Amino acid sequence: MERQRTLEKEVSFSGKALQTGDMVKVTCRPQEENEGIVFKRVDLKGVPVLRLGSSALSDEYTRRSTISNGKSEVQTVEHFLAALWALGIDNILVEIDGEELPAMDGSARDFLKGLKQAGIKTQQERRKVIKILEEEKVEEGDRSLILTPADVFSVSYSIAHDTPSIGHEVFDIELDQASFESEIAPARTFCLKAEAEALLKTGLGKGATYENTLVMDCDGPVGTVLRFSNEPLRHKILDLVGDLYMLGRPVIARVTARKSGHSLNGKMVQKIYEKYIKKESN
Repeated sequence: MERQRTLEKEVSFSGKALQTGDMVKVTCRPQEENEGIVFKRVDLKGVPVLRLGSSALSDEYTRRSTISNGKSEVQTVEHFLAALWALGIDNILVEIDGEELPAMDGSARDFLKGLKQAGIKTQQERRKVIKILEEEKVEEGDRSLILTPADVFSVSYSIAHDTPSIGHEVFDIELDQASFESEIAPARTFCLKAEAEALLKTGLGKGATYENTLVMDCDGPVGTVLRFSNEPLRHKILDLVGDLYMLGRPVIARVTARKSGHSLNGKMVQKIYEKYIKKESN
């Protein structure tokens, strides 16, 4: 039976946030067993706490995943959480001095590397997991996300995009630390060239560069080269892994996604929370 994990020692990350462009620092510290994944906004009066598995999801934003306690929030958590998922980290204190995590290189790679260098400590208590017992499905138009019972975590993601450099493709992968680290973690966030221009006009994407964001044109990315031929598709899987880990514990299921994004992922997280976690405290 798997045991809970935390860090051996603290580690920090700093850089510009992807959307706001603000400089932000994150310090990650070890936590005791059963403490969970806890964010603290050290820049705010009273140092508000947001705990995964209890802090509500915010649906205010469509381009990044956000946790909120009604008074404060932390934005763009998905890449960092995906790295925590890959390393099996259940207990960690995350102190942040801004509203959004740093973009780093636009993927989970830098977070994964830093956390690994801090060291992973196995604890005595058993991990709390969510084993899906029956089909769970959410839909938005032609987008869908389905979780079905399985003994291991795997993802089949179907992307269908009119932009030729992204196109139509299915990627199927059974995920563990090794496969995530090599096949998914380096995949960077992306947007279309027209979307990038529109985002800047609305005050977003201020921390984006051609290195941390794939700006996709018809022929491929602008100003950089792909790390994988289907890097945007792999990044959608990265986002999905991180979004599901907003539950604060790993989900064991076969995941089948069609054009799913943060909004649909969030609906699934809320559904799983209501069915599998909320009843524990009742």
